Formats: sequence, C-alpha cells, structure tokens
Amino acid sequence: MMRRKLLWLLAIRAAAVTVLLGAGILADIGGPGRDPFFYLLGLTYGLTIVYVLTLTRAERHAWLVDLQFAADAIIVSGIVFITGGVASPFSPLYALPIIAAGTIRFRRGSVITALLSAALYAAIVAGQYVVPEPDPGLPAARIALITVGLNFFGFAGVAMLAGELAERLRQADRELARTSSELAELQAFNAYVIDSLTSGLATVDSHGTLISFNPAAEVITGVPAGEAIGRPVRDVLQLPDGPATEIESGDIESRRFEFVFTRHDHRQIEIGLSTAPLVTPQGRVGRLLTFQDVTEPRRREREARIQQRLAAVGEMAAGIAHEIRNPLASMSGSIQVLRQELPLNAEQAQLMDIVLRESERLNSTIRNFLAYARPQRATLKKLDVRGVLHDTAALLRNSSEIKETHRIEVDVPDSAVDIEADEAQVKQVVWNLATNGLRAMPEGGCLRLSARADGASAVVAVADEGVGMAAEELDGIFQPFRGAFARGSGLGLAIVHRIVSDYNGDIQVTSEPGTGTTVTVRVPGKGGQ
Repeated sequence: MMRRKLLWLLAIRAAAVTVLLGAGILADIGGPGRDPFFYLLGLTYGLTIVYVLTLTRAERHAWLVDLQFAADAIIVSGIVFITGGVASPFSPLYALPIIAAGTIRFRRGSVITALLSAALYAAIVAGQYVVPEPDPGLPAARIALITVGLNFFGFAGVAMLAGELAERLRQADRELARTSSELAELQAFNAYVIDSLTSGLATVDSHGTLISFNPAAEVITGVPAGEAIGRPVRDVLQLPDGPATEIESGDIESRRFEFVFTRHDHRQIEIGLSTAPLVTPQGRVGRLLTFQDVTEPRRREREARIQQRLAAVGEMAAGIAHEIRNPLASMSGSIQVLRQELPLNAEQAQLMDIVLRESERLNSTIRNFLAYARPQRATLKKLDVRGVLHDTAALLRNSSEIKETHRIEVDVPDSAVDIEADEAQVKQVVWNLATNGLRAMPEGGCLRLSARADGASAVVAVADEGVGMAAEELDGIFQPFRGAFARGSGLGLAIVHRIVSDYNGDIQVTSEPGTGTTVTVRVPGKGGQ
C-alpha cells in the first residue's frame, strides 16, 4: 500500500513540476534575474529521480518520506521567495505538500507539513519587511499581515481537511480489508461446506447446462467436474426424457426423481435426485440439483419387504402342510390303489397317470415351499467352496438342463476358500443359481462358476451369457413364485436369498438385457445361523 501511494506521489510531483515549467515559460518567469525559478524546478526533477531510486528504503524508513515533504515545502518556499514573497502568486503551492503529507502520513503528516510551510512563509515575508531598505513595491504591512493570516488559515484548513479525509480513507480501507477478509472467509467456508457434502450438488442454468459440480457428485457419478461443467445435465447424469425435459423447462417447483445411472466402469447404480429453483436477487437463473447413490438403501428396502413376506409365509407354512400336503398324499395313495385294482382301458389309465404325475409335481412344489418358509437346522462345518463348485459343475454336465451349445467353466484359486457352513445348503445355493443361468441361455453360451477368498469371507459368482434382465426386473427376482422360466416352481432364487440371509451374507445381481447376468454371493467365514 505504501509503495503504491509513493509511486502516485512521485508521478503527481513530476506532473506538477512540468505544469510549473510550462507556466514559467509562458509567463516569462525566467526573465532577467529569474533563472533561480528554473533551477528550483530542475532541482525538483532531480529529487524526484532520487526518490524513485530510494523508494524501497523509504518504505522501510518513514522519516525519509517526511524528509520528502519537508524538501517539497522548502522548494515551494524558494519559488515563492524568488517570485515576490508576500506578493507571489505561487503561495497556494504550499497546499500540494500538505495534501500529499496527509494522504501518506495522515493527520500527523499534514499538520507537521502545514506548520513547516507556515514557518517558512512567515520567515520569507518577515525577511522582506525587516531588511534595512524594504522593496518599495511591497504592499503595506497591514495588508501583508492579512495575507499571511489568510495563508496560515488556508494552510491549517488544508491540513485539517487533508488529514481528516486521509483518516477516513484509512478507516475505510481498514473496513474494506476487514469486509474483504470476512467475505473471503465466508466464501471459503461455503466452499468447504459444499466440498464436504456427501450428496452430489450441481447447478444448471436456464438452458439445462451444468455450471457447477461438487466433489461428491464426481465420486457418485465418476465424472470429473472439468468434463461435466458446460455440458447438458441430461447427458452427464443420463436423465430419462421426462425428468430432463422438466428440469430444462424450469416449470416445476420441486421434484424428486429416481433413475438408473451407468458409471464409466459399467457398474449400474440407482440415483435419487431432487430439484429446486435456483433463485438470486435477479430472479430465477436456473435449477439446483441434489442427488445421492440410493442403490444400497433401495436394496435394503427390497430385502426388508422380502423378509416381511417371509414372516407372513412362515406363519402360513404349518397350515399349508396340514391342509394341502396330507390330503394330497391321501388322494395320491387312493389313486394308486384304484389304478391297480380297477380294470382300466388305455384312456382311463392315461388319466390316472396324469393325476399321479401332477400330484407328485404339486407335492414337490409344496416341499420346496416348506423348505423355503421353514428351513431345516443346518449342520455347520468347515467347507472348501471350491469342491462345491466342481461337484455342481459335474452334476450340471450330466443333467437334463445341459445342451450341446452350453459350456461350463469353473474358476477357483489354488488355495482353499473355506467357510463354516452347511454343505447341503451351499450346494443348493450354487445349484439353484447355476440352473437358472442355464435356463437363461436357451440358445447356449458359457456358464462360469467362480470363487475367491475375501478376508474371512468367501465370494461365489455365477455368470451367464443369457437373455439378461432390465433394471426394473431386478426388484422382484428373489420373491416367491416370481420365476421367469417355464420349468421350476418360482422358489429357487427365493430359497437362495433365504439361505444367504440366514448366514448374514450378501447377494448382488448385475444384469443387462441381451448380455447376461452375474449373481455374486458373499458368505462370511463364520456361520451366521
């Protein structure tokens, strides 16, 4: 700040001297006996150059600045002396160093410079009248005293005004600096708040173009802010047409949307997005978007709904076993007795066989239903999952589900993948997932069974190259009787979910229509039952 003020002072000093030089030439001040006027101007130019060279030192030593103002007052006094003293038209020049001193040294500087200027001016005037032979052209002493008094009054007024303005300017500078600091802190705080949000925060203009994208938004979407800003929000967030049109139109007040987003790593997540108008003092300028990755909450909600259904199904299981299975067994036994004892023609025998076959199918469905709703006690023991995968693959290769166009691969590590679990239940999980995978590939394809250790847990994955599923279909695949294939009871995946849940495990399903499905099961190392 001091350096900038001194530079301005030097520039103004040089400009003022130049103006005086021009005025002197035009007024012919440099006539006979007036050469000292131009000597003083030349001296001022020289001192200005010296001040520029000593500018850095003057910033550190304030007395050098005071010395400049004193020198200016002395030079002005010299100009006043050689141009007539009390009758000089240049006495108002004293105001320049006084104002400059007030600007840089504030009230103290202006008062000191004014006192020095008054003393020098008084000395010049007194010297004119105390000499033995005063100049006869001088004004009367009474007029001289009035002139000196008016100049003193002017010096004092300029000093007080310059000092007051300088003090107010300094106070304003302090207030401005304090306000700027508070504003910078507030801006930094707002930036920290936005950067610390765990929810994605984005703003769009009235045309639907992104103008901000916070770090959480980058983490959720995997899209860097540099790539997102300046692009249409519908492209960056992969918005469906309906929400994108509403956001771009700006007609809605506040809305909530949920949609599926595919990251760069091809992982699909569910995003919950809220939108609201972005209002500034100038009015609405766009929209504010906040969004979160709701994949896990939605998955837990679906699991909670499934568990609620399981509880209701469990209450019904005993009644179903009594009301359906026992009469069914009696009916099936009676039909077998009648078939053996009654003389039947071919058509009647065929009808009897249909009844027995359908009775057995219904009995199998009830048996699976009871296994799902009322699981048997598990026998926990240390189990290497690799053996389960190899056994399942061998059974599948010799089952009726396999076709010539099918290929089964097993991918397991060389070291054991051990968990504590019931072998029959783990085999049932893998078998149900694998048979579903084969049924999803009616035209053939590769079914891949893999396992790996992840800390104390085992991760088993069953991947197919089948028809796949849309995102909205994934919600209900573990619900009972929601089978998508002609064969089967619709309880296979429900049983898988129940077994894995009993072990406090986790199931993740990723699927794309026409590409295939991968089911990943994570089972803790210790049994959870």
